[in-house]
Amino acid sequence: MNRMGIGVQLYTLREDMAKDFKGTLRKVAELGYEGVEFAGYGGIPAEEMRDLLQSLGLKAIGSHVGLNNLRTNLEQEIAYLKTIGASYLVLPGIPGEERSDEESWKRIFALCGQVGEQAAEHGLVFGYHNHDFEFRTNIDGEYAFDALYSATAPEQVKVEMDIGWVQFAGFEPTDYIRKYSGRLPLVHLKDFRIDAEGKIDTVELGHGTIKLTDVIAAASEAGSEWLIVEQDRCANPPLESIETSINWLKTNYLSQF
Repeated sequence: MNRMGIGVQLYTLREDMAKDFKGTLRKVAELGYEGVEFAGYGGIPAEEMRDLLQSLGLKAIGSHVGLNNLRTNLEQEIAYLKTIGASYLVLPGIPGEERSDEESWKRIFALCGQVGEQAAEHGLVFGYHNHDFEFRTNIDGEYAFDALYSATAPEQVKVEMDIGWVQFAGFEPTDYIRKYSGRLPLVHLKDFRIDAEGKIDTVELGHGTIKLTDVIAAASEAGSEWLIVEQDRCANPPLESIETSINWLKTNYLSQF
């Protein structure tokens, strides 16, 4: 099995980050995480962020950047990522009003291709992070998830697969991981249960229903580079939750190396 990096999507820690951005990053490093994926920068200038990450021994994996910023602020977003040494620029989803019909989806596909080209010109990789709604709509006979990648070149748009949402949509994550082998550098590693109302309840790794060891093995075979822990909502304190998750990874994955 290939050794993939272990990161965390900082959206999981959004409440802690809002109170103490730098101190929360320090705690992430102390827990043993190797990289971070941003969802905002707390107003910290890029050079200062770069130096902070270096002092903590954390790698900047990349950042989730919303659709509006991709349209209006792409050059600045790219410049920030390059300064902090990140590799990935990721669209984290599509607002409902932007995907109301087939034509709006196709406009998004075209935009993703354009952003991917521009990112590549600067040495960055553009990717898309899914939820479950991409599997609820068909575009030209394909789920919107698949239609995006059919409409764009592999060198333009990579996959950041959230395996929790794939399973919640009713699909086997390992099947989709294998389908996008070679185009899947980033995997959002998530566990969940279904609550009494039929809604997804994200939980710490090893506390839900996803076959995580199978997912990790498939991701390794697919050439993925990073396993990124994300928990949309935490019943426990978020820092405690990501500690539980990395401890599961230390026992069930990192112990192999």
